[in-house]
Amino acid sequence: MTLKPFLLLLCLLLTPGLSLAAEKTVYGLNEYVRLFDLDLKLAAKLDTGAKTASLSARDIERFKRDGETWVRFYLAIDEAHNSPIERPLARISKIKRRAGDYDPEEEKTYTARPVIEMDVCMGHALRTIEVNLTDRSAFQYPLLIGSEALKRFSALVDPSLKYAAGKPACTPDANPGE
Repeated sequence: MTLKPFLLLLCLLLTPGLSLAAEKTVYGLNEYVRLFDLDLKLAAKLDTGAKTASLSARDIERFKRDGETWVRFYLAIDEAHNSPIERPLARISKIKRRAGDYDPEEEKTYTARPVIEMDVCMGHALRTIEVNLTDRSAFQYPLLIGSEALKRFSALVDPSLKYAAGKPACTPDANPGE
C-alpha cells in the first residue's frame, strides 16, 4: 500500500520533465541542413560532445572593413566553391587540442579559430548559430553541429536515426527563432 503513493509522487515529479521533452525536436546523428547565408544544402553531423559548430573552410584570413574585423574564406567542400566568402568576425574560439595534436614546443593546448554567425535551417527550424571555420575536408561531413547550436534548435539527438528531420523546409521569409 505504501508503494502506490510513492509511485504517484514520482509520476508528479517527472511530469514537468516530460512536458519539456515534448517541446524538443528529435534529430538523427546526421541531418540535411541549408546554410541560408550561402544558399547551400549539405549533410551535417550532430555532435553533442563538441561545443561549437564547425564549417569546412580553407584560406581563412582576417581583415578590417570600416574598423571592424571580418573573415574571408573559401568553402573546403568541393571544387565548385571557388568564390571567396566574407563575413563579420563574431569572436575567436579556443578549441582544445587532442593529445596527438599537442606540440610541446608550441606550449599551446588549444587552436584558435575564427567564428562567424550563420542562419541554418534544419527540418522546419531556422536558427542563427555560431560556426567556427576550419578545414574539415578530411572528414565525411563538412559541417559539424555542436551542443550550443543544438540547444538553439531545442534538439534531442537519437544516434540510431539518420536524416530524421528530412530535407530543410524553411521558407525564405522565415525569421531565425530562438
